[in-house]
Amino acid sequence: MATSSVQSQVSPEEWKLRVDLAACYRLVALYGWSDLVFTHISARIPGPEHHFLINPYGLMFDEITASSLVKVDQQCNKLIDSPYPVNPAGFVIHSAVHEVREDAGCVMHTHTRAGVAVSAQKAGILPLSQQSTFVLASLAYHDYEGVAFRDDEKPRLQADLGQANFLVLRNHGLLTVGKTIADAFLSMYTLEATCQIQLGAQAGGELTHVNPQIVKGVSEAMRVQTGGLGGTFVWPALIRKLNRTDPSYQD
Repeated sequence: MATSSVQSQVSPEEWKLRVDLAACYRLVALYGWSDLVFTHISARIPGPEHHFLINPYGLMFDEITASSLVKVDQQCNKLIDSPYPVNPAGFVIHSAVHEVREDAGCVMHTHTRAGVAVSAQKAGILPLSQQSTFVLASLAYHDYEGVAFRDDEKPRLQADLGQANFLVLRNHGLLTVGKTIADAFLSMYTLEATCQIQLGAQAGGELTHVNPQIVKGVSEAMRVQTGGLGGTFVWPALIRKLNRTDPSYQD
């Protein structure tokens, strides 16, 4: 989508965040996790103001650019003039998380088929794969209360999430919290893979569960696997992949 660049109106730090968030939206589309124009990924702009970047409502994720992202406050009011609408109802879940989690640099929410399918299973995430062990180490659940546009749901969602970084929204979808956009993306990649693997395994024979003791040591295993960098370890490779496909997210 053609949009006048806002780079001159924002700090270099905010522009870098915009480019990374636009890249994240494009990657979600590339991996097939989008749901038309629905769902959101929000990123908090560093500083005391509690300002955020979110998608222009109505654009497909593969259309989003750094300049088209909308800057909003905690109530989802626009802070920079934009020709695009925002979706305050869609920001309810995100604002609830950002409100109580100072470490939430990025909140990612999806409605994938695998994610919604597992969210509808009474047992939730099962310890069936290596991927699932990373999720189970920091997992929470929130019961479905209808389309999430009411502010009175926020306290219950916040209490259910606690300090977890993976949240299964029952009968609804998946959510991840990350200190950075890269962390939130890697967490969602892991959570989505966990759900796809679980459905595949359940379609086969008798299931073998991972030893619960393995889950207890998984945080150290992830630290070793990424050299202590978390999502930052894989993000440059993802950006190179995206740039080979379409670098226009940087506009």
